[in-house]
Amino acid sequence: MKRIIQWLPDRVDVRLRVIAWVYLVAQIILVGTGGLVRLTSSGLGCPTWPSCTGSSLVNTPEMGVHGVIEFGNRLLGVVLGLVAIVAFLAVLRLRKTRPELFWLTLLAGLGIPMQAVIGGLSVLSDLNPYVVGLHFVVSMVLVALCTAFLLRVYAVPGPRARAVPRWFAILTHITSFVVAVTILVGILTTGSGPHAGDAKAPRNGLDPEILQHVHAIPAYVTFALTLVLVVASLRIRTTPVHRYTMYLLAVEVLQIAVGLIQANTGLPPILVGIHMTLAALLAAAMTAVVLSLKAPVADAADPAVASAAPSAVAR
Repeated sequence: MKRIIQWLPDRVDVRLRVIAWVYLVAQIILVGTGGLVRLTSSGLGCPTWPSCTGSSLVNTPEMGVHGVIEFGNRLLGVVLGLVAIVAFLAVLRLRKTRPELFWLTLLAGLGIPMQAVIGGLSVLSDLNPYVVGLHFVVSMVLVALCTAFLLRVYAVPGPRARAVPRWFAILTHITSFVVAVTILVGILTTGSGPHAGDAKAPRNGLDPEILQHVHAIPAYVTFALTLVLVVASLRIRTTPVHRYTMYLLAVEVLQIAVGLIQANTGLPPILVGIHMTLAALLAAAMTAVVLSLKAPVADAADPAVASAAPSAVAR
């Protein structure tokens, strides 16, 4: 045990950076495999929880490909839980010098068993669309937390201050709110459509065609707001805000393109799965933009930054 404690990082090094990348990538992959479960009608491939059947912890040959897919998704969740434990232990010796890393790994780690329980409830409720939707919401929160962890691993430690004009920060937070609305309406839209995870699973009873149009409204508002952020960020050269707004814009362009194609081609499962995975990337990119609004106090106090945000340190 003493050797293990001594092995744990006492500063941010390559081990911690690798863990942070694996953590985020695994979260996004889990969203993708969750979509695979739903889009192949494998949501009840394991008909009970926490075991796969009443008498077997794992899937059996009689359960076929649906059992393999559903159990595979559960197994990936276990792997992600192990990654969460490793990440938490890796920052344990840094809890005083880098408390933000400690709290981010703690919150994300606690979210994973919560996610497992919600996943179990979705199976026990025969894939109730609102429980399944909550499952996806928690996934987006975990993606955001892991994105924050990754960015903070690379960030300079210490106090941070706003490094952009106030109006830009306000517009960014408005954009993040609209992104959240877009994702939530997308969840409702999926809950009304044909991909329920099982042929007998209930739908939420809402009109999918109407919801598709409703879903498009916040999506296009997000796109318009992001264009404003990209153009405005060209003048802000002391933070990575422009780079992250460009990432956000790129994800949105792909998301809109895939959404339009799937809506006009009868919602093919592969496109719906890509759309779901892009939603996770959207949450990650939006998180990155929000976190880039602040910089270390020394940088935010730089005269070049002061011209863009004259009261950054004071406020």
